[in-house]
Amino acid sequence: MGTLFFLKFVLVSLALLPSLQAEIQGIKSSRLLDLLIRDYTVKSFNKHLRTGTVRTVHLPANFSGIKVDTARFRCGSLRRYGAQVKEFHLDIGVTVQPCAERVMLVRQNLGYNWSSIYYANYDLSGYQLISPVLGLLAYNAGTDINISNPYEVVIVARDKPITINFSNITRVSSVPGIRPLCASFEGDGKVTLKTPKSPGVCVATRHGHFGLVIEMPPSMPERKKISRWKVVVGSSIGAALGAFLLGLLLVAMLVKVKKKAMMEELERRAYEEEALQVSMVGHIRAPTASATRTTPIIEHRYIHYHS
Repeated sequence: MGTLFFLKFVLVSLALLPSLQAEIQGIKSSRLLDLLIRDYTVKSFNKHLRTGTVRTVHLPANFSGIKVDTARFRCGSLRRYGAQVKEFHLDIGVTVQPCAERVMLVRQNLGYNWSSIYYANYDLSGYQLISPVLGLLAYNAGTDINISNPYEVVIVARDKPITINFSNITRVSSVPGIRPLCASFEGDGKVTLKTPKSPGVCVATRHGHFGLVIEMPPSMPERKKISRWKVVVGSSIGAALGAFLLGLLLVAMLVKVKKKAMMEELERRAYEEEALQVSMVGHIRAPTASATRTTPIIEHRYIHYHS
């Protein structure tokens, strides 16, 4: 039990160590971050890239820590064959609504720094992220290579859900006693928690943002800090009181010893005053009582009767 609590405590500490990159850049909205990533993805789109090929999107330096990959699919081909975009697996039967011809999938790995935005935008009270937030979004790709007006479309996987594999990116893979939950961050600000399909693998029926969370350990009560002057004054008063009580104890002991000595002296004097006198009887010294002060008197006189 102690080991489990310590491990949870370490996980929480590690998650809080990195600086919050999002706050440094002034971006506090997860929705705004999605739009910025979309714009950079569209601007860097390579028209010579084959349909269905996953490529990496290079973001500016101020977005360090975020990894983005994208791929372009025909809606019909996506439904018939499915697709694999990094940690996201789209099975056969997935549909895109609405879709004229092509769709651009954007996969996000926000890292631990940028994932902190979701603490400000969603209620994660009592839970701690143990994985980066992963996002899968879809935008219309138009009928040609040049995307001039991208807008978000919906990915729906009713029969066979989308799977998200966190096994290679989470800080906890399979630790006994720790049961991660799959968190789905909805567009309306709600968080849905579900049990993983298998260790480190979550499922979803539509696109969005996802992560692994665990329950946070109970917080330790904070000890109030005592100012230095209060400590000094309290110590001085305690020392003075202790010295006073010690003095009273010493005085009581001295009085008791002196009283005992006086009693012994009185007893000794009384014994000496009542001691028997010693006289010589022949060659022997023997104690003798002092002479009586009054002579004994016969109580009845002897009367001689003549016969």
